Amino acid sequence: MPPIRKKGPLKSTQDEGKIELAISDLKNGRIRSIREAARIYMVARTTLQDRMKGVPYRQITRANNHKLSQSEEDSLVKWVLDLTKRGLPPRHFLVRDMANYLLSQHGDQRVGNKWVYNLVQRRPEIESKFSRKYNYERAKCEDPKIIQGHFDRVRDIISEYGILPEDIYNFDETGFAMGLCATAKVITGSDRYAQPKLLQPGNREWVTAIEATNSTGWALPSLLMLAVLQF
Repeated sequence: MPPIRKKGPLKSTQDEGKIELAISDLKNGRIRSIREAARIYMVARTTLQDRMKGVPYRQITRANNHKLSQSEEDSLVKWVLDLTKRGLPPRHFLVRDMANYLLSQHGDQRVGNKWVYNLVQRRPEIESKFSRKYNYERAKCEDPKIIQGHFDRVRDIISEYGILPEDIYNFDETGFAMGLCATAKVITGSDRYAQPKLLQPGNREWVTAIEATNSTGWALPSLLMLAVLQF
């Protein structure tokens, strides 16, 4: 006996859409019989009969701890991903509030305190992470639409004056304070409860490092600028 091939999620969704259209035509009187509607929309007559009797779509009827329907949960995840792309990832309570708003359309229901955690566990598209601050002005510098004009002007200048690749350099500089210890993992006694402290010398002298590399990969010797001591 050949194996029974299960329908994929896309095929099931398409069939359910046809069934919804068939039910609409039956209720509006455009189609007179269930048999005729099943033939026109090419869906199972028994399934159409069950929908007419109020039997819900199987993917909508989920486990008890899944309070949202599949389509509602998919919409919620899409909302989270859209906000993340805009640099505004929602916090846990905002996701919970949105879920409660969707549930309010069906009645007086609310999700539990661990519902968002369970959502993250069963949806591989989203994760729970610690956020970090990111300056808006710095984020604008990563927008291709904003910086495209700069690269267009550079390309025009290179073409106008015939600048060679080996004559194009990139300069960058960074500064750091001498004597400051960075945060790092250390080995300490297990009887310590507070975070261990690293003693720092009193030196607070700032050093500037400058590098320059051209577009062919050749680099100028690095330059370190220190404070000059006068005696």
